[in-house]
Amino acid sequence: MPIATLYGTDRMARDELLTFARDLEAAGIESLWLPEVLGRDPFTVAGYLLAHTTTLQIATGIANVYARDPAAMVAGASTLAEFSNGRFQLGLGVSNAHINKARGNPEWQPPTARVESYVDAMRALRLTAPQITYPLFLAAHGPAMLATARKYADGANTYLMTLEHTRQARDILGPSPALNVAMFCLAETDPILAREIARKAVAPYINLEYYHRVWRTLGFADRDFESGGSDALIDATVAHGDLATIKQRVTAQFDVGATRVVVIPLAAEGEPDMGLLAALATAS
Repeated sequence: MPIATLYGTDRMARDELLTFARDLEAAGIESLWLPEVLGRDPFTVAGYLLAHTTTLQIATGIANVYARDPAAMVAGASTLAEFSNGRFQLGLGVSNAHINKARGNPEWQPPTARVESYVDAMRALRLTAPQITYPLFLAAHGPAMLATARKYADGANTYLMTLEHTRQARDILGPSPALNVAMFCLAETDPILAREIARKAVAPYINLEYYHRVWRTLGFADRDFESGGSDALIDATVAHGDLATIKQRVTAQFDVGATRVVVIPLAAEGEPDMGLLAALATAS
């Protein structure tokens, strides 16, 4: 039961980031997933970390299809997979219209059509350099994109979703494709404090309509999206409590179909909780 972690490392200095990656490797974490927003280039960071670690896998979570053309995406992923002896994984997604506009890409297309045409273009390429295979995952929450992940990729990445969503996603994907579940986890036994910390972490997502659409199908209503998220929504999407409780939440994800749980470690002081990550990696 692989335990991975996703963490926004742009705030870390170079040496701090390398120490973090090596600590993850020593703790038994399978992979580090690098988001792409408006900071460092995830392919460059991946190359640096892969060159300075031994067993840790590095993944993009996710690389934005609006940020580079299909040839650049394939060349970058293939090169990293080749030079790391297969320790690179490619997660793709469309991000959202607001971020893409901030990147200078005001164009926006229906996500499913965009991803399908993009992956088709990737696979039609014939590069002159060796083309090394690597796992390809698509960010997917709704049923249409999950179906696309089943058809076009090696699996799907989900984010800020519930246990029931994992169960439904596995049903849509079928038995073979990977299902990587990104899950906020917080070792805090005071539920009031835990929810306060969790609300700060989920704030960038709580008002996004495409999250609302999926959450509504899981039994939530508009009132759950107000004031930073209802207790019920926060409790369903963020695993908080003592270590035993968090381990149970992680194990439950595997029980209903997750292939990999990608832990997003929260802490009151804002630093990654290495103790939590190590404990989860050891227990898996």
